[in-house]
Parts: sequence; structure tokens; C-alpha cells
Amino acid sequence: MEITIFMKKENFYYFYISDKASRFIKLNNNMGKILLLIFLSIIFSLQISYAQQDSIVKAKTLPEDQEAEKLYNSGINNFSNKSYNEALSDFDKAIAMKPTFDKAYYNRGVTKQEMKDYKGAIDDFNKTIELNPQAEDAYFNRAQVKYVMGDKQAAEADYSKTIEVKNTYAQAYYYRGGIKFENGDYKGAIDDYTQAVKNKSDYAYAYNDRGSAKRQLEDYDGAISDYNKALIINSDMAFAYNNLASAKRKKNDFKGAISDYTEAIKIKKDYYIAYNNRGSAKFDAGDYEGAVADFTDAIKYNPDYSFAYNNRAAAEFKLKKYKESVGDCDMAIKLNSQYGYAYLNRGIAKEMLRDNEGACKDWEKAASLGVNGASKYINDCK
Repeated sequence: MEITIFMKKENFYYFYISDKASRFIKLNNNMGKILLLIFLSIIFSLQISYAQQDSIVKAKTLPEDQEAEKLYNSGINNFSNKSYNEALSDFDKAIAMKPTFDKAYYNRGVTKQEMKDYKGAIDDFNKTIELNPQAEDAYFNRAQVKYVMGDKQAAEADYSKTIEVKNTYAQAYYYRGGIKFENGDYKGAIDDYTQAVKNKSDYAYAYNDRGSAKRQLEDYDGAISDYNKALIINSDMAFAYNNLASAKRKKNDFKGAISDYTEAIKIKKDYYIAYNNRGSAKFDAGDYEGAVADFTDAIKYNPDYSFAYNNRAAAEFKLKKYKESVGDCDMAIKLNSQYGYAYLNRGIAKEMLRDNEGACKDWEKAASLGVNGASKYINDCK
């Protein structure tokens, strides 16, 4: 029923009532006022009801997909800030709301990877791939985790799958090349490093590692070229200077090698390997005093570096410092009891000190450890 005030005239109110049978009614002043108050009360109640209905609509929560996305973005932000536990919680909640959220599974896997929960990470990457078989990053990161866990064969398979899904994935070529390098497949490694730089022209690490693979195949010119390319891209790569110098040593360019080792040391002052290698280049060039100084610096930065002790012993022998040479061989053997060449060198130094018995024992030990050339010294003991 609808009631409308039609008019007020003199002491009467006229109302229009609309129901099954529309009609006018006439009420005196008092009754009209009462009906008017009732009418206004009904209108006011209806207005309140409509206002409440509007506010309820506004207070509705976001749809689940939107809420899941919000949690996902929060997880990404927390991960960027290295708040891994918070990121993990966000991804958990996002997945609970949206069980088919493949990106949330992937990023939760990456978070677990950072937290060294490798099994959990693999489970999440597996789920990502189940939901999205074209998720190349999931294959790649699963390969990374498998490699860390020591399963290189499975890692190589996943790098290959990454490349199958996306054949321009430079990092997948690079890391697969690294496994081939470790397995002694230098040609295969070179092929992968070549694909890496083809798809990422500024990939300095790939140029460096391709140079190292070429060096293993005795392609020293090719190695030098690749090391130089790596350094053009990134001149702060101390290890690339070290590698470049080592390739030059193979070509008997000792001056060039010493210069490059020096560049490596400028970048990394405590680079004990570069000090040791520069000392070896100086030794090859006949600068035994300079060699001793470099081996001494190598030992200063790494007192447990047995190679530097043995190398310094060799340089001291050239300088006819036989006692010092024996002492350094003693240290090398103390640090590494299976160091065959240290036994060989100590034997040679002992011979110069007229300790023939000690020399023969050291040469026999060197021979038992597979040192080539030790047997010729043993012949003198008979």
C-alpha cells in the first residue's frame, strides 16, 4: 500500500491511498497529523534501510583472485627486502586462496631456495611445471637446486629442458656449459658458451669461461681473445686478468703475463692466487728474487696455501738457499701430506745439503705418489 499526502486544506488532511483499490481519504486535523507522523516515520525508516544496504555493499571483501594477487605482490616485496619468512607466509596464503596460482608456487620455491630448503623448493618448482609446462624459469631454478644438491646429471637435463622451452635462455646455456666443462667435454662447453654470448652479447662470464675451455684444448690465441672480450665488457674481473695471464704464460709471453697478473692484483689486493701465479711467471723468466717476493705475499694472504710454499722452495733452491728450501717443503707437506712434488723438491734440496738418506726417502715417497721423474732420482740411491 502506498500513502501520499495529497493536500492540507483548512482543518483537514487529504491523503491518496494506493492499494488494490486506489482512493482519497479526508481526515480531520488531529487524525491527519497522526497519520502524517506515521507516514514520515515510515519514510525515515526506509531511508535508513537503504543507507545500511549501501554501506554493506561498500564493505564487501575483494574477490578471492584479487586478494590472492595482493598477497602475492606483498610476498614479492618481502622477498626483495630479504624478509624471507614473511614472503613465505604471503605466498602460502595466496596459494591457499588460489590453488592454481603457478606464479605463487614458483616464487615460493625461489624463497625456499634462498632459505636452503632445497627439497621444498623442488616440490614447488614441480608444482609450477605441473600447472604451467612452459614455465622456463621453474626448470632453470630446479636445475640450480639439483646442481647444489650434487645431482649434476639431473641439473643438466633441466637446463636442457629450459632451452627446449625457450631457446634464447642465455643463462641455461651458460650453466649447462659449466657442467660440460667439469665433465671434461670442452668442445661441448664451448658450444654452449657460444650460444650464451649469442643470446646475451654482454655476457662477460660466458666469454671468460669459453676462454678457459679453449685453453684446455690448447687454443691459446682463442683463449686470449675471449678473455680480452670479457674484460672489455667488465674490466673489474680480476680472475679474467689472471686467466689471460695464464694463457700468455703458455705462449711464453712472460712479460705480458706478469703485467696481467699485476692488473688482477690491483683490482683485488689479497688475490693470493694471482701473487702465486705472478711468482711462477717471474720464476719462468729467471727472476727468482721477484718470484720469492710474490710467493711470500701469497703466503701472507693465505698461510695455508701449500702451493706457494713449494713454489717458494723451488725459487729458493735456484738462489742456493737450500735450508730455506727444505723448510718451505716441510710446510707444504705439513699442509698436504700427499703433495708429491713437495717431497721431490725437498729431496733435491736435501741432496745439496749432503743428506742423501733423507733425499732418497723423499724421492721414494714422491714416486709412490705418482710424481713423474722421481724414479730417475731414486736410481742414484742404489
